[in-house]
Amino acid sequence: MKYCLLLCSWLIVSLSLQAQNARTPVEAARFIKLGNTLRMVDRPQQAIDLLQRAIPAVQQKDLTQEAIAYENLGYAYTELENTREAVRYFQKATALYQKLGFTASEAAMRQLTNEAAGKDLYAGIDIGASGVKLAIFRTTYDNGFYAKDIRSKPLAPNVTLVSGTAQAFDAGRDVMKAYLDSIRHYNISPERVYMAFSSGINESLGKTPEKKKKLYELLTGLVTTELPNGKSMPIDTTLTAAREAELFMVGTIPRKFWASTSCIDIGSGNTKGGYYDGSGQFRSISFPFGTKTLAAQIDNKRSLDITGYKEEALKAIRPLTDTTINLEFNTASPGLQQRKTVAFGGGIAWAMTAYLHPERAGTTAVPLTQGDVDRFRQLALNDYQALIHPDLSNLTDPVIRRKAEADLANAQNQFNEKQIIAGALLLDAIVRAYSNTSVPKRFVFIRDSDIGWVTGKFMEQLNQNYERAVAKGAQ
Repeated sequence: MKYCLLLCSWLIVSLSLQAQNARTPVEAARFIKLGNTLRMVDRPQQAIDLLQRAIPAVQQKDLTQEAIAYENLGYAYTELENTREAVRYFQKATALYQKLGFTASEAAMRQLTNEAAGKDLYAGIDIGASGVKLAIFRTTYDNGFYAKDIRSKPLAPNVTLVSGTAQAFDAGRDVMKAYLDSIRHYNISPERVYMAFSSGINESLGKTPEKKKKLYELLTGLVTTELPNGKSMPIDTTLTAAREAELFMVGTIPRKFWASTSCIDIGSGNTKGGYYDGSGQFRSISFPFGTKTLAAQIDNKRSLDITGYKEEALKAIRPLTDTTINLEFNTASPGLQQRKTVAFGGGIAWAMTAYLHPERAGTTAVPLTQGDVDRFRQLALNDYQALIHPDLSNLTDPVIRRKAEADLANAQNQFNEKQIIAGALLLDAIVRAYSNTSVPKRFVFIRDSDIGWVTGKFMEQLNQNYERAVAKGAQ
């Protein structure tokens, strides 16, 4: 590295003394290559100077080199945080790649232009069994995982759409209308909006097709009338637990880590996860119970006091562990045990992280251990008040403290004591099933995993576009 920096410094001095434009396309190509190298060793301004001196020799003569020069100028200006110039040069590169027929490069430039211009926001509307949720955000890369830069994620009102009543549907419509107003406010184009019925509501209302159809027609009619020019955005009604797990994986884990990672999402109504096998196929698992449904199953008459509930919870988790969870992990899905990293999502993993690690409220990927899970389980069963009131006195950063306080308040609103106990037992059973192997595991909680499926949908589309372009022989 030192030799590279010395060489670059010598070249900068040498070329600065000459201070002239490239005389031939060959010399221009050398300038463009060196300009990119200078950018990679944190010399963006020197890279800009050299790239601009290369352009006159290739302009309208060698369109490929001209486009590459514009692209690298866009990168350099991005590093200097000069958004206006970065966008201008990315657009120049896009136009030339389009003219050359380099479809994949053109698509990449359009994505970079949107990111540089701040037009890379996504919107996702999750129409779930207990309400309608909105998230407006952009995706960034943070320490090996996709992070969510959230612009709007309002606390969703509790609307029991799964009941199928006219009152619930009307309430869902009103919430949807407010969310569509937010999408318009952020000026997000329809192709960057994804709306879907969750797997939970698909499974529940699938038993009463006429109610599912009525809800679909109510919401699609609203979407059409609320959008400018009567444009419509489809609502996906095909999501299954397996598909949600795959989108969570795609929207959370960069593709280069798929071979070493599995995912598990413990939701309120079900638990799903999986991994990509050697042929690129997603192998899913799902269990028809989650944090809240397990709690309801334990106390189906809602009559147990907390002592009786704990006894019944410990009894209920044993057969689930022995006959369902361990069986799936040890025999039906051996690939789960071969992946070293486990990406955790879902409300109970989030609640555990909020309670045990408030100091990591601003961290995208939070490492978890078996010790964390053991502590969560013990506190849930034996000292619930200590669990939900962690000490925040060491949080001196006001931003982190506010985030931690908000997480604690939201966790207490989302889960009651009985649900925390059920979730802690379920989380413990799954972590132990994962640990029952000679392959050591790295457990990581992924923040904002509840909107990972939105990122996954758009990342999947981008991947497919690039693959189609490459398959056509585009550069």
